[in-house]
Amino acid sequence: MFSSLSHAEETLQPQEDGKEILTILNWSDYMDSEVIREFEEMYNVQVKEVYFETEDLRTDMLLRATGKKIDLVVCNDIAIRAYAKIGWIEPLAREEIPNLKYIDPRWQKLSPESQRYGVPYLWGTTGIAYRKDKVTTPVKSWKALFQPNEELRQKILMVNDVGDIFGMALKLLGYSANSTDPENYEEVEKLLVSQRPFVRNYGYISLDESSVLVTGDVWMAMIYNGDAIALMEYQPSIEYIVPDEGGNIWVDYLCVMQSSDNKKLAAKFINFLNIPKNAARIAVSAYYASPNKAAEKLLPEDFLNNPTIYPSQEVLAKSEIYLPLPVNITKMKNSILSRILQK
Repeated sequence: MFSSLSHAEETLQPQEDGKEILTILNWSDYMDSEVIREFEEMYNVQVKEVYFETEDLRTDMLLRATGKKIDLVVCNDIAIRAYAKIGWIEPLAREEIPNLKYIDPRWQKLSPESQRYGVPYLWGTTGIAYRKDKVTTPVKSWKALFQPNEELRQKILMVNDVGDIFGMALKLLGYSANSTDPENYEEVEKLLVSQRPFVRNYGYISLDESSVLVTGDVWMAMIYNGDAIALMEYQPSIEYIVPDEGGNIWVDYLCVMQSSDNKKLAAKFINFLNIPKNAARIAVSAYYASPNKAAEKLLPEDFLNNPTIYPSQEVLAKSEIYLPLPVNITKMKNSILSRILQK
């Protein structure tokens, strides 16, 4: 972790060419480089991306000196609520972002905080990717991942995200992904203990030809839908599903940091990204659905009709968006996962 943070801080050193620098804290491979280049040319500025690998690492980076140099951060609704509460992010200057008019209100209004502080960027689902040429039984339920067959011993990859692990395990057990009942989490712990011998690793999957799902070192993974599609380019035997119990619907937002000295430039950048043609290009390059309604009209038909990208209403109805949980439940989840990872 600390080497990643140190590297991030090195990349944030001032440039000598005098150009204004807009720095974005983002997931890797999550923003179209050509769209960025066009913005740089239009405004004669430099856009610099700094990457985080996990939600926790993003928060750690913002806590350190790195955070003082970040202008924009990509985060979900739960993080927006937390960051707004401690004063890290700035309320939107809506008058400076006229292209907000293109955003679908259902994603803008998930919470008062997301409406006040964030601009929806992309949305997607959490599900299962598996090698259909390796896995011999049909994959329809979260049971395939959490109560796997013997053939999957040491062949499973789980995301290292406490929300996804517990949320989807709760769905399998018949509970809400946002359960506040401690007894439900005791059941999840038993489930995760029994699953542990089948898990090769807890982490985030690489998205190139060396990915363990492409090479066959892993046959099944908890994954985000766009990542699954990216891997299908290298290995057509990869299949993605949102299980019958439903999955997680997530939305990522762009937020302006309160400490930024480039708030007006940040607003211009957000507005530029939401020009419909740019929002469409970003969606296609990342393999995720756009919250920009005008952009949807510009997307290729096969993209719009791909159920991995735009799931059916039936799938959406069974899936849940994560909500903030009581402190005691959050601590319980973290303690359980820590015990699991030590096994």
